[in-house]
Amino acid sequence: MQKNHTLENKENVYLVPTDFTDQTVIALEQTYNLAKFSNASILILLVINKIDSVAEIKLERMAQKARKESGVPVETMVRIGKNPYKEIENVAKERNVKMIVLGLESKITIDKIVGQNAFKLVREAEGPVLTIKGKKHRKGCENIVLPLDLTKETREKVTKAIEFAKYFGAAIRVVSVLASKKEEKENKLMAYSAQVRKYIKDEGLKASIKTLRGKDIANLVVNYANAIDADLIMIMSKAELNMKEFFMGTTAQRIINISNVPVLSIRPMKRKDMTGSVLAN
Repeated sequence: MQKNHTLENKENVYLVPTDFTDQTVIALEQTYNLAKFSNASILILLVINKIDSVAEIKLERMAQKARKESGVPVETMVRIGKNPYKEIENVAKERNVKMIVLGLESKITIDKIVGQNAFKLVREAEGPVLTIKGKKHRKGCENIVLPLDLTKETREKVTKAIEFAKYFGAAIRVVSVLASKKEEKENKLMAYSAQVRKYIKDEGLKASIKTLRGKDIANLVVNYANAIDADLIMIMSKAELNMKEFFMGTTAQRIINISNVPVLSIRPMKRKDMTGSVLAN
């Protein structure tokens, strides 16, 4: 069951789930500029267990405030369901939304990660998911952290990072994370990072390279993002995880869990031929 006030443009929409907590309000506010720059609308989604007229009135007031402050079209949707994350995923598919913007609690334990949870949504969502923790964020975006490895999938982040950087006039901080001491891999990663930096600069954007060494990739990336006062970290979320990876925790999951810097997770595209490079297109 759902109630919604529908806009004509159904694909260029940012989906912002809310439960009226401070963090989901912050996530909504952080969506304003994204919607402005991409000429998109905002869909605020409330998932509740049963019909609640008071909550619906509160939702509409939130939308009215968002319309006034953002200057972009804002619609609301109420979904009745017991599993908020599943309903969010369903709405995202139905509306083919541009992105899900998800406000998370500032402190999330590993126990809360396992099961029907935010990271499961991030991992299974077909489109990008922007997770927002922490209370203090700039309205714009000045620094984007772009961690790279040698997988083909990670190259998909480059195009998305350039898109964001052009919206905001931001610099892209390429991070080469060297967890292995093998010289051949090290040389390949350094060469690839230099290629990415050149590609970004050729697009008229500022770019730099930082080399980080160590096995705790998540902490290395988050600590660097904090050190440079970054506004966004871009990562790839794996489309599939085996049980060991899920319960041990992936790098992507840990970054989302420990970072107060917003994290944009991009799911790898399904493709038969993985030999091509995004940079070659």
